[in-house]
Parts: sequence; structure tokens; C-alpha cells
Amino acid sequence: MLAVGRRGAPRRAPVLPRPRPGTRPPPRLMIRLERLTKSFGPKRVLHDLSLEVPDGQNTVVIGYSGSGKSVTLKLIVGLLEPDAGRVVVDDAVVHEMNRARLAALRGTVGYVFQFAALFDSMTVEDNIRLGLVKKGYDEATIRQRIEESLAVVELPGTEGKYPAELSGGMRKRVGIARAIALRPRYILYDEPTTGLDPVTSAVMDQLMIRTRDLGVTGLVVTHDMRSAFTVGDRVAMLYEGAIRQVGSVAEIQATDDPVVRQFIEGRPGESAPAAAGRAE
Repeated sequence: MLAVGRRGAPRRAPVLPRPRPGTRPPPRLMIRLERLTKSFGPKRVLHDLSLEVPDGQNTVVIGYSGSGKSVTLKLIVGLLEPDAGRVVVDDAVVHEMNRARLAALRGTVGYVFQFAALFDSMTVEDNIRLGLVKKGYDEATIRQRIEESLAVVELPGTEGKYPAELSGGMRKRVGIARAIALRPRYILYDEPTTGLDPVTSAVMDQLMIRTRDLGVTGLVVTHDMRSAFTVGDRVAMLYEGAIRQVGSVAEIQATDDPVVRQFIEGRPGESAPAAAGRAE
């Protein structure tokens, strides 16, 4: 992919080397969620949740609003601790890590927040720069990473803009640029298409596919079925605190599970209220 530099000269802007066709290794398990349970006071959000996230794929978790999808992401990066069960990333148990190991883990995991979570008082460049400075990169590398990551999300030349000058979709794309600038092994996407028009949602889908093809393992939580079926290699439904079904897009589309079918078809019924009122 080519992008245009400050003086109009084309420049190539890869972030990670693309795998050669036919050379992708068989999936191996990199993130494992093992019998997770999490409650907030009397409200049980997750109960005995287990899920395996294969390397080099986009795994999509679908479910009703408030079913605990975002809570699951926070458990993976250690922002929350499970009441029972464990999260295993690269054979290390997250809630057993000390502060230094947890910081190292977060350096390998990009997190794209639901509402981008950019600092309003900082320019696009400074929002992306923060994490790079914290990791100790020199100025030349920082500038290169900023330019490359913005080119990947098709926002070259926006370095000097503030979040208030960007549309909602552009802010979310900056959030992805901030994540990939750190060269993560994984990216967690929290409702990446929420609040976006159909065209902008399709752009976000293509960016998630492109990031996967650059070698990054993705975990996407969403209730947008169009997006889930577009970006997902595997789809899992979270229902009443546990994984109800997991499979390929084709397997989920052909499901005969009444709860899963009701959700993917968007039909109201008895299953929907079961998740209502729970913490996301």
C-alpha cells in the first residue's frame, strides 16, 4: 500500500511484514480463557467461561449488550481480576503476574476502546506518540511508526489534528493506529463499529482484516452481526456468562441452537431479556 508523504511523494508504509501466500502456520493457542467467573457485588457477569483464541486469526465474541464482553477484555489485560478461573497469555497466568510482567504483557496487547479514548487536548501525533515514548523508542523511530500506522488506517497527514476535528470513524481509526504503532502481537477491539454509519463500519472491518493479515491476532467483541461475519475467522456467542457456541462463520450461520439463531437473526424473544441489566 502506498501513502502520500508531506511533499506529495509516494512512500510505502508497511507496519508488519505480510505473510507469504500459503506459508501461514497452523493455528496454535495463544490466549486461553479457562473457566472464568466474575461478579460485581451480587451481580454475576461471567460464570465458567472458557474460550481459546488461536494465533493469527480474528476471533469474534458476540452477545447481548451487558453480557460481559467488555469485562472479558479487561480480564485479559489485567484491568480486572477473575473471582475464579484464569486467563493464560503465552503460557503465563495474567492474574499471577507481578507489576513488571503485567506491564510487559500490556506492551504486547493493543486495546482499541469503544469510543477511541483519545486525549482531547493532544494532537493525533501526540496521542500515538505517548506509548512509543513510554517504550523508549528514539525520535526517528517514533516519527516513522506514527507515519506508518496512520498510513495503514488511511489517515496520512492528520498528525496535527485534534480529536474534536475528526469524525467518530476517524477517531476510531486513530485508535487502531495508536495500537499498531506499538507492534502488538494481539489487538483487542471493544465494539469497534458501534455508532458508525454503514460505510464507515465497512472501512473499520477492512482495517481489522488488514491488521490480521499483517500478522496480529485479534479478539473482537461486538453485537454487530454484519461486522462479526465479515472480520471473524471464528465466532463465539457469550450468553448468561458462558460461551454458548463457538465455530467458524459458516458453522454459526448454520446453527440450530435456538438462542444463537435468535440473536444472529435479530429476533425478539425469550432469550434476549436473560442478559439485560448485566455489566458490560
